[in-house]
Amino acid sequence: MARLLVIEDDEDIGELLQSGLELHGHEVDRRRTGKAGLEASAGGFDLVLLDLGLPDLDGLEVCRRLRLALPATVIVILTARSREMDIVVGLEVGADDYLTKPVRLAELVARIRAHLRRAEPAEAARTSMELGDLTVDVGGRRASVAGHDIALRPREFDLLARLAAEPGTAVSRETLMAEVWDEHWFGSTKTLDVHVAALRRKLAGHRGELAVPQIVTVRGHGYRIEVDE
Repeated sequence: MARLLVIEDDEDIGELLQSGLELHGHEVDRRRTGKAGLEASAGGFDLVLLDLGLPDLDGLEVCRRLRLALPATVIVILTARSREMDIVVGLEVGADDYLTKPVRLAELVARIRAHLRRAEPAEAARTSMELGDLTVDVGGRRASVAGHDIALRPREFDLLARLAAEPGTAVSRETLMAEVWDEHWFGSTKTLDVHVAALRRKLAGHRGELAVPQIVTVRGHGYRIEVDE
């Protein structure tokens, strides 16, 4: 069972989400405004389901504040806004996933299950990978450059770890979506591009004179990670 926070102002939709998720074994706290949702988030949750059309605060601002307050919590935006730019902005301000209404409960539950599964601590033995001055500690879920930690969101770390597992190898978009997000993923893969862009910025911020790998786009295929010699 996971603790979920649903921030949704529509009473009918909120009630359906809460009852449906509770039937699947989750503990659900539902709030109707951004302010109430932010206050409730102080209690700590495994995942937040966030609508953008809130009556008091802009949903994107709520997402940004949630990400700052809950860096390890999965945030899933569920909204009627379907423009590509809305999706990109939502992911850039901190969301891990973006679903547009209407969405089938079965799909939502599957997405939530996949996110929660990937957010669980690794049970396998600690594995550490080194690429130049970058160290990716899979067991500890930490990435660092010359001993300095890089602040990564959960899915950013998963993406970096997957690419680092095969340095110099081009990994397809389909493989990355299946292994980092969900094997049954369908719909836009824009979330992958946004997470790659965020990773690039964070790695570049630590580059300087150090040997920090870069993520290269393999046109028409996917991405690979490599260290400049």
